Amino acid sequence: MFRWLGGRGARQKEIDFQMARLTPACWQRALAAHSFLRGLSAQEEAALKQRTAWVLASKSFCGAHGLALSFEMQLSIALQAALPVMQLDPRLYEGWTEIIVYPAGFLVPRTEVDEAGVVHEYIEEASGEAWEGGPLVLSWHDVQPGHGDEVNVVIHEFVHKLDLQCGDADGVPSLASHTEISPARWADVLHDTWSHFEHMLTDAEDSIPRDVDPESEAAMIYFSHLPLDPYAATDTAEFFAVSAEAFFLSPQGLAHWYPDWYALLSTYFRQDPLQRLG
Repeated sequence: MFRWLGGRGARQKEIDFQMARLTPACWQRALAAHSFLRGLSAQEEAALKQRTAWVLASKSFCGAHGLALSFEMQLSIALQAALPVMQLDPRLYEGWTEIIVYPAGFLVPRTEVDEAGVVHEYIEEASGEAWEGGPLVLSWHDVQPGHGDEVNVVIHEFVHKLDLQCGDADGVPSLASHTEISPARWADVLHDTWSHFEHMLTDAEDSIPRDVDPESEAAMIYFSHLPLDPYAATDTAEFFAVSAEAFFLSPQGLAHWYPDWYALLSTYFRQDPLQRLG
């Protein structure tokens, strides 16, 4: 009990219990619901299943606003969460215990300081939120199977948790077990790639005619050539999380535009979705 309360994951017998619940039929249904999981090797599928059981055993799932979370719903979330650590130590997800799931988008208070030093407070609707040292919050509407393969809120937020594992969210996860990756190399490629994407986004925004609302559907065509969602330009933490979504869901564009960054992500996650997904 105290191990769980401290966010230290689950004991082996609890993981074994969850593994027993993942019957072949149940597991195959869960895999088939997510097209980005196709092409897994036998070793990868076994590792993913073990990590999924670890998440189910180690985290407390809590439905908010009356949402009743079935085992299938929890499994879907745990399966997506397990993908980034499929070839890593799942203890990278330790230090917190709860996954809170809302039926749909939820409201989060925000504070921003503008260039003049004025503090602005506002409320923003969110589909996911990873709190440092605290719970991870999700919108079921945005994470359920079939919602779409262009974005993945679960992967996004769990990658934030990897980022937060060694300090502030800055796009640099712990590289302690990756002696083949130089922290300086990671930082250089991250910042160079993020800067390039920022310039691409600025050029796209500047190309929008003045009579077109930049926030409208009509403006989306001006961003269609971008290799990542525009949100990636927010800061390096969001760039890392959005890049991870693209890495696992649709790696072709990321590998084409940013081969050095893709190679670093592949080395870090110890996976190559480009080869797996074709």
